[in-house]
Amino acid sequence: MTRSIFLIAGEPSGDRLGAALMARLGALDPGLVFYGVGGPLMEDEGLVPVFPMEELSVMGLTEVLPRLPQLLKRKRETVAGVLAKKPLALVTIDSPDFCLRVAKEVKAANPLIRTIHYVAPSVWAWRAGRAEKMAKFIDHVLALLPFEPPLMHAAGMGCDFVGHPVAAEPRTSAADIARFRDAHGLGTAEVVLVLPGSRASEVRRLGPVFAQAMRGVLREMPETRIVLPAAGPVAGLVTEMIGTWPGPPIVLDPREVEPARFALTKRAAFAAADVALAASGTVSLELAAADTPMVIAYDTAPLTRWILGSMLKVDTVTLVNLVSETRAVPEFLGRDCRPQPIAAAVGHLLRDATAREPQIDAMDLTMERLGRGGEPPGLRAAKAVLSQIS
Repeated sequence: MTRSIFLIAGEPSGDRLGAALMARLGALDPGLVFYGVGGPLMEDEGLVPVFPMEELSVMGLTEVLPRLPQLLKRKRETVAGVLAKKPLALVTIDSPDFCLRVAKEVKAANPLIRTIHYVAPSVWAWRAGRAEKMAKFIDHVLALLPFEPPLMHAAGMGCDFVGHPVAAEPRTSAADIARFRDAHGLGTAEVVLVLPGSRASEVRRLGPVFAQAMRGVLREMPETRIVLPAAGPVAGLVTEMIGTWPGPPIVLDPREVEPARFALTKRAAFAAADVALAASGTVSLELAAADTPMVIAYDTAPLTRWILGSMLKVDTVTLVNLVSETRAVPEFLGRDCRPQPIAAAVGHLLRDATAREPQIDAMDLTMERLGRGGEPPGLRAAKAVLSQIS
């Protein structure tokens, strides 16, 4: 009988988590077969896909509603696929709106399938009751942040802190940084990395704001260069969008190279940048791993913004701030996500090296707390999964 695990990831950050987990699972238990939904990194590790991951990369109430019929159809197909494969475990990776609905239906139909959710719900930030609801159909949680396990235990679920894979990524060498700068003709210019998100809704909303902010930066510092690493699901949209941008930006397109090669190029770009302007999300940890000071900006549709604002329990959404227990990274969220103040914050970091020092300290502390120097998070996650199915 085939021994399988069914995995679901809905966006690039989940694809990275899933790929690291699968690589370690395959090494520890070579007989395992992987089915599910994931991106190119998970498929490179042997995932047999059910449908393209990009169909799940949507966020926000007003963004989801037009695609709700298709998402519901994919949910039904995914549940049917899990039940047909009868895996040892269903591992859902972040993307809770889709993943947890699938897990709930699977558990109701076949209680013998172990359900494991990778990335604890951010109950410390909003909707604290989600953990108790999850506990009715999720057996175990793999947490990325060190303060999350007690919250999951209190809700009635098992939980392991496994760390974040970004803390285990290799550091980019000075030689690799020099090669990147030479390859793109950057010389000694100041470089701003611009990261408008990995979802189409994010790029459409943040792209024009980021473009205006960069116009403000370039007016003050015209020699500054912009580098924009595009996320796979939105690469086409990004290349269309940058025609109206100042610079023009150097776009790193993942469609032009194999995933492993693009990952190296992207890591070099992060390390080569002097400052980054980024959408809120996991990318702040990638920047922290590269020691790249950042400005975070984010906005959603007005209705989504109002709903989230009414439920938010913390005064920052940036993971570096949360893990380091500082407020070193400046944020421009919701109505504050405007070009002029964003440009001023980016320019301040570019001009003043001392302004970057608190961020460097906070980023170093963040990486330490996420497990840098310890056992790789993917291995810790794999051991935790195997402990649930042995």
